[in-house]
Amino acid sequence: MAELQTEEEQLDALKRWWKNNGTSLIAGVVIAIAGVLGWEAWQNYQANQAEAASLRYQELLSLASQDDLPDDAQSRAQELVGEIIDHHDGTVYADLAALLRARMAVSKDDYESGSTTLEALIASTDRDYLKGLARLRLARLQLAQGEAEKALATLESGVPDSLNAQRADTRGDILIALDREDQARDAYQQALQLSQEAGQPVYGVQLKLDDLGAKDITL
Repeated sequence: MAELQTEEEQLDALKRWWKNNGTSLIAGVVIAIAGVLGWEAWQNYQANQAEAASLRYQELLSLASQDDLPDDAQSRAQELVGEIIDHHDGTVYADLAALLRARMAVSKDDYESGSTTLEALIASTDRDYLKGLARLRLARLQLAQGEAEKALATLESGVPDSLNAQRADTRGDILIALDREDQARDAYQQALQLSQEAGQPVYGVQLKLDDLGAKDITL
C-alpha cells in the first residue's frame, strides 16, 4: 500500500508540475522548431537572392562589355544596375554594378555622373580592393578632366597593395600632367618593377619610360 501511495503521490506531483509548466514547455518546443525552420527559410532566401544577383550581374556584364550599345540595350543595362543596387545592396554584385555604371557613364562622356558613382562606392563599400579600384578609376577620371592635383590626392587616400603597380602607373600619369617628369619617371619605374615582381604586367609603362628617355629595367 505504501508503494502504491508513493506512486500516486508521484503521479499527482507530475500532474501539478505539468499544469504549472506544460504550457511554457510546449511554447519552448514550438519556438525552437520555428527557429530551426525560420533559419532554414532565411538560408534558402539568401541563396535565392545570391543567385538572382548573380544572374542579373552576368546579364549586365554581357551588355556592358559591348563596344557600342543601342539605346534599348543601354536602357536595359541601366535598369539592371538599378535592380542590383536596390535589391542586393551591400553585396559584391552591387559594388561591381556601381563600377560598371561609372564606366558606362564615362563612355557617354558623362564624367560628372561617373565621378559621383565612384565617390559613392568609395564611401559605401567595406571591400578594400574594390574601394581601391574605385579610387584608381576616379583619379584617372579626374586627371582626364584636368584636375591633376585632385587626382593625386584621391590616389594617395588609400589603395591596397595588390593594386600598387597600377597605382604607381597612374601616379606617373598625374605627375606628367603636373610637369614633374623626374618624379613621374620614378613612378613608372616603380610600376614596372612591381608588375614584373607580381607577374602581372601593366601595359604601356615601358613606352612611357621610353618617352621620358629612361632605360629598360631588368630584374
